[in-house]
Amino acid sequence: MADESVGIVIPAYDPDILTLENYIGCIREVIDPKVIRIEIDAPQQSHIDRLRNIAKCNASTARRGKGGAIMEGFDALETDLLAFADADGSVPAESLGDVLKQVKEGTADVSIASRRHPSSHIVVHQTILRRLLGDAFAFVARKMLPTRCRDYQCGAKAVRADAWKAIGHHCYEPGFAWDLEFVSVAGSLGYEIAEIPVDWEDHPDSTVNPISTSVELATALVDVKRRTDAISTSPRFSNVSPTDQSKLTEPGDDDN
Repeated sequence: MADESVGIVIPAYDPDILTLENYIGCIREVIDPKVIRIEIDAPQQSHIDRLRNIAKCNASTARRGKGGAIMEGFDALETDLLAFADADGSVPAESLGDVLKQVKEGTADVSIASRRHPSSHIVVHQTILRRLLGDAFAFVARKMLPTRCRDYQCGAKAVRADAWKAIGHHCYEPGFAWDLEFVSVAGSLGYEIAEIPVDWEDHPDSTVNPISTSVELATALVDVKRRTDAISTSPRFSNVSPTDQSKLTEPGDDDN
């Protein structure tokens, strides 16, 4: 499994280009993936020109949303392992490597970064409002959805390509709720989910609006529950044992 190829998707909308360029450089140095694919929405031509010098860049004139960009990127990759990371670099390359390690070594089918893991190190915290909204959403999601996680929304996840083929068939959310849907569908289909501690740094200049995003997530939560309930009650998946909880995993663990 150590020789399996890795493809990384970075969804972007109006990114800080210098930050993104530096992040891509760090990913190449630390992880050395076969492909880095930037899925950028409504970009300036100057941004496209700069990014194409350092990575494969797929530019969309339309605003697809985070989920739409990741799904298009994952579907286009031909690597054995797939991962995504947010363009602001909140999850550093070293932590993204820890997330990938779980699927590389076959200890999990799906691996997710977690700011709420007990071993995570938060370098720069979110604002109090964003933390309160995030904590409230995570609490409600754990009560409603089939798979309980500490952190559904942290911006780095990895999955085996064969697992993505099954999971992706049930994913529809185009925006920020895609993370939530991805984890919930994976759990409903019985894939093991490792939740990994990360170093994490908030970027206050993010394009994410905490109020509108919270409304989007709350609305999507109902739709995601409906879809995952449909999986659990479908005769097609009657032999599947859903994953009811992620495994809190340390980067050095090899037996989880």
